Amino acid sequence: MIVEMEERHIPDVGGPEGEFAVIGRIVPRFENDVWTYEERLNPVTHTKRYPGEAAQYARAIDDPDRTAYLYYDGSRCVGRIRLRVNWNRYAFIEDIAVSEPERGRGIGTALMSRAAEWAKERGLGGIMLETQDNNVLACRFYRRQGMTIGAVDTMLYANTPYAGESALFWYRKF
Repeated sequence: MIVEMEERHIPDVGGPEGEFAVIGRIVPRFENDVWTYEERLNPVTHTKRYPGEAAQYARAIDDPDRTAYLYYDGSRCVGRIRLRVNWNRYAFIEDIAVSEPERGRGIGTALMSRAAEWAKERGLGGIMLETQDNNVLACRFYRRQGMTIGAVDTMLYANTPYAGESALFWYRKF
């Protein structure tokens, strides 16, 4: 069941882990005005975790240009997505996460579909998001959702603990 974020849901936002397996890296290439990429898989994998998102989700409540949706399995929140209207008339997905044991059940696809509906209701031209080049599994998911790379930023994380990672901007036009 997907519900729109309300104040009473704030304690549930920490449910889906912000952890993922780093199995390799996406190596993008821009040629003839088209982005393509190859996957370079690591011989050894590890996991990466991002800080909590609850405070950011609270900002989506009662803001006409922002929203968040939570996916519940019974009373347990197992997925989340947060998005906003971006300056370029796309819906920018700021965060999407599904609990690791629940992945592969269509929860992420359902959340992406709801995000697309929200964007269309507002007359936006598509959805977009950004992820790191070392999040290969997420990139595979975005590709299956009909998204394509529209830009790469090699400097976005230069002054952060994630220096050395590149930002990949994925787009799906309606």
